[in-house]
Amino acid sequence: MTISLESWLDDFADELGIGSITSEEADKLLDIAGMAAHSTERKAAPLTCWLIGKSGKSVEEAYNIAKSLEKKYTEE
Repeated sequence: MTISLESWLDDFADELGIGSITSEEADKLLDIAGMAAHSTERKAAPLTCWLIGKSGKSVEEAYNIAKSLEKKYTEE
């Protein structure tokens, strides 16, 4: 059985006892994951998202941090 992405995320959020992700948050997280993967290696994408969750920072704060790091690494 295959379910939609939205169903998976909603069900997973329910199991975690939190509200589901908004489309804006999802877009930002996917952007962050892309920055992480392209700056280093693919494994960085999910691990970076895990770090965001552990940090308690908002997706917007994390996005700004990731943009700053991406700029730093492309200037080196």
